[in-house]
Amino acid sequence: MSEEKGLKVRVKTARRRRTSSTRWLARQLNDPYVREARARGYRSRAAFKLIEIDDRFGLLKPGQAVIDLGAAPGGWAQVAARRVRSAEGPGRVVAVDLQPVAALAGVETLEMDFLAAEAPARLRAALGGRAADIVLCDMAAPATGHKATDHLRIMALLEAAAAFAAEVLAPGGAFLGKALQGGAEAQLLARLKRDFAKVRHVKPKASRAESAELYVLATGFRGGAA
Repeated sequence: MSEEKGLKVRVKTARRRRTSSTRWLARQLNDPYVREARARGYRSRAAFKLIEIDDRFGLLKPGQAVIDLGAAPGGWAQVAARRVRSAEGPGRVVAVDLQPVAALAGVETLEMDFLAAEAPARLRAALGGRAADIVLCDMAAPATGHKATDHLRIMALLEAAAAFAAEVLAPGGAFLGKALQGGAEAQLLARLKRDFAKVRHVKPKASRAESAELYVLATGFRGGAA
């Protein structure tokens, strides 16, 4: 990411704005990744998390088929589409979310629940009948403010995403999903280590230092989608 220098933006608490909202707004306005995302046309600062992970591990390659779960607003799908060249070649990217995702070049969007019984078949159809090479999951359950509860909720989502990945991935495929540190990872890691050749924890620089967020990267899928 390019270096940017400038004066820090100060945000005053408005009459109807809570202090927590003011802090969030100030953090956004002063976040270099937010500024860089706008400059490069990415839909979210989260794009830089995937960029960093991919630059390090070389996950995304031209021609691959990618599924992005919980894709809104589309930052990860944008990165994936550019790197697998889905707009101009055989690569494919399917973005899935309960919320609508505005159109993106090289991305097919599906407004659906990936936990629905028909989801694997619909997604394979959207990939042209292919199994996926990579399943991405940057989802987070709505925060409650209670750390233990939030941790359990996001880990439940991640476990569901990992189970879904096992249904749609091609042999040798990869799964990348967001987790929260907190001690409830044992069952998920046991499953991933059974299904994949290698499992790593990754915390990209674009993840805020104070955040408990980290990513689980599983590569070398041992199974194969039917």
